[in-house]
Amino acid sequence: MAETKKGIDQALIRDLANILNDTDLTEIEVEQDDLRIRVSRAGNTHYVQAPIGVPAYAAAASSATAPQPASAAPAAAVRNPANTVNAPMVGTVYMAPAPGARAFIEVGATVKEGQTLLIIEAMKTMNQIPSPKSGKVTEILVEDGQPVEYGQLLVVIE
Repeated sequence: MAETKKGIDQALIRDLANILNDTDLTEIEVEQDDLRIRVSRAGNTHYVQAPIGVPAYAAAASSATAPQPASAAPAAAVRNPANTVNAPMVGTVYMAPAPGARAFIEVGATVKEGQTLLIIEAMKTMNQIPSPKSGKVTEILVEDGQPVEYGQLLVVIE
């Protein structure tokens, strides 16, 4: 007689997180019998979510494996959208024109409209992201080499 296993196979979650790292995917979902596990990443952090219909224990993975996304960006709601620069595409952010080169921008720098803020590599193409307005860089919300999603906040210019 086969025993049913209660709880989540944490080794499976770790394997899925490793697949995300190895392939630069941002999300992976696996369905096995009546269990569905989705692992996605925001920045360099992995999150595990249990979709509707999955037993409650599925969402209770260890905190080392699945940090809670609630603390991801609590201050994001107070930013003026007119001052933010969002990712126009999915890709990888590069803060400088070449490895080891000086970054395009830094916090406190004054930028002009049209000035390159950073580069997003998408499908082996380097896309310069220009400043939509002149002003002072007050926040840089991404790191060099970080994968970004469409619409993700990148920079705040006031």
